[in-house]
Amino acid sequence: MADMGTFREAVAAWAAGGSGAPARELAARLSVRAVVLLEGPSDVAAVSALAAGRGRNLAAEGVCVLSMGGAMNAGRFARLLGPPGLGLRLTGLCDEAERRYYASGWERAGAARQGFFVCAADLEDELIRALGVARVEELIRAEGDLRALQTFLRQPAQRGRPAQQQVRRFLGTKKGRKIHYGRVLVEALAPDRTPAPLDGLLTSL
Repeated sequence: MADMGTFREAVAAWAAGGSGAPARELAARLSVRAVVLLEGPSDVAAVSALAAGRGRNLAAEGVCVLSMGGAMNAGRFARLLGPPGLGLRLTGLCDEAERRYYASGWERAGAARQGFFVCAADLEDELIRALGVARVEELIRAEGDLRALQTFLRQPAQRGRPAQQQVRRFLGTKKGRKIHYGRVLVEALAPDRTPAPLDGLLTSL
């Protein structure tokens, strides 16, 4: 049975050089109206967790949340899915350092007015600032990663770094950890503490 996951797979195959016909057919069958272009799977985990926490089923609403495998692919995906391709509404979330890829991709796709949301550094930084380092460390302990964090903090490269930077770096030290904590950190947010870019993205959909 076709679902939004099937559509994402068809889009990925299209972006890799395959036919766009399957994606086009699925977009029509699933009534896809918008796509959220994200840099990687940890961003997908965070956006999905926030939507679920607010009682929303984005797939049922016709919204596809898509990991592009890096911000440099924004132009390609915007072209395929935006006005020149499937004609879907585009939005997204990116790091400040990657803004240029999104901006140029949206511009080339004729979707500049549709916009996207930008994190001050990256999404992990936004979430750590919203929760506070002490709360993030509590969550790391609750998830069974305290010993790994303590070992990481003893590394010479971490000495003298601000605690927020240390924790942010720790989240990216093991495969899958950023994805896991993308969900964990979002689920721990108080409703009024959601970082503005993440809140703005979901509210806009």
